Amino acid sequence: MSQDPAKDPQKDQDEPPAIAARLPVTCTIIACDEADRIGRCIASVRDLVADVVVIDSGSRDATVAVAEAHGARVIYNPWPGYGPQKRFAEDAARHDWILSLDADEWLPQETREEILELFAQGEPDLAGIRFRIPTVYPGREKPRPFAGYHAHVRLYDRRRVRIPASLVHDAIDFDPSSMRMAQHPIHHESIRSLSHLVEKNIAYFHLQAVEMRRSRLTTLPRLVIEPFAAFFKYYLLRRHVTGGLFGLRYALTVAYIRTYRLAVLAGFFHSRTEAARRGLEAGRGADATHPGTTE
Repeated sequence: MSQDPAKDPQKDQDEPPAIAARLPVTCTIIACDEADRIGRCIASVRDLVADVVVIDSGSRDATVAVAEAHGARVIYNPWPGYGPQKRFAEDAARHDWILSLDADEWLPQETREEILELFAQGEPDLAGIRFRIPTVYPGREKPRPFAGYHAHVRLYDRRRVRIPASLVHDAIDFDPSSMRMAQHPIHHESIRSLSHLVEKNIAYFHLQAVEMRRSRLTTLPRLVIEPFAAFFKYYLLRRHVTGGLFGLRYALTVAYIRTYRLAVLAGFFHSRTEAARRGLEAGRGADATHPGTTE
């Protein structure tokens, strides 16, 4: 499958400068139905790293064509769960140093320059690098003022650390003495809209419930206070108050979905959880490949 790069509107977005010699790094990306976003992700790294591999779990849109048009290798692998899919990507990498990105993430220019500097004298004497990953609201180019963030290991040596095999978790366990925190972030447009935030989290929560359950006895009291606690946490502590009207709506939406999560883990909506289990066993996971991260 291929696509004319000249006809791809993302082809010219956030173009990195040409680099004489690409780094001995493989950028791994897992994807499903990400045609509208994966081009920006690949464009931000394709002149930085020597290898880009996309693991597609059955896209029904033009994801594969867009990825190939941007110079990535594309490999199909039925959805085995979040961690296993990223480990499959690690095994498909041509280099031991891995830059693990999601299709809705991209490197700003200052982050590319920092990574170049890390490899200026050869491979870093580290197991990996952690990055701050702030959320960018839909349609915006950068995070809101004072945006909160997650911090994760995204650039690492697979000979020393690996993605866990969990269905829903991909945070790498590490020895702090073997890591360092990058100065510059990875940008993350985690949702296309607030309705998308709800949809992807619901799919993720039912996948999560396949691995873990919560007692209804301890969960029911939390269902009463969770909406208020979650709203306070995200609107004020996570500073979505700086995001204007969209920030208010975002915090209210998160309050709803965090409450829904508790209900799912307590065993409510059992039929949907079983449907997620059956889909996982059948290698179908197009609606749950990307967990609904909230910051």
